[in-house]
Amino acid sequence: MITLFWCPQTRAGRALWMLEELGEPFEIKQIDIRDEKSKANPLFKVASPMGKVPAIKDGDAMVSDSAAICLYLADRYSSGNLAPALDDLSRGAFLYWMMFTPGVLEPAMAEKFGGWEPNPIQHGWGDFDSMIKTLESGLSKGPWLMGNQFTAADVVVGASVNFLKIFGILPESPVLEGYVERCLDRPAFQRSLAREQP
Repeated sequence: MITLFWCPQTRAGRALWMLEELGEPFEIKQIDIRDEKSKANPLFKVASPMGKVPAIKDGDAMVSDSAAICLYLADRYSSGNLAPALDDLSRGAFLYWMMFTPGVLEPAMAEKFGGWEPNPIQHGWGDFDSMIKTLESGLSKGPWLMGNQFTAADVVVGASVNFLKIFGILPESPVLEGYVERCLDRPAFQRSLAREQP
């Protein structure tokens, strides 16, 4: 059985949503990331070298970071459904969107929150405005990032766009607002959000 090391209202929500989408059995071990005693859980320390959530243990496999976890789970348990198969030509676009949150969206959020001067030449993520335009463009071919096919990329990116909305930094965008609503309408996302409530 898969074990998810989780803390509510963190990036671990992405991994929880992904597990709900899979329908595979899993258990949750809550880790209070503000409590050193909780973080001292020996399995958690092995699964998450940086002491961050989420992390998973799946048999002998240990994976941390929400994007890596979602990619691992999609490939292992839902190849061809929540992830294109390794020899599928759409795999490149899928991998791009899988890495978009940690590589572009989250740094752009930090730029926005930190009030950093945008510098799309020197910053590897570009800037906040170009991140938003890229997302809007990526959703132009269908309701999901891969067109008509919902994938693990939508779990990672969709949860992140929802964070933008919650934090009040999602600019007016019918495209992205519609995307968040489609994500929120998914029963698996609703189940994961219900677990977040105290």
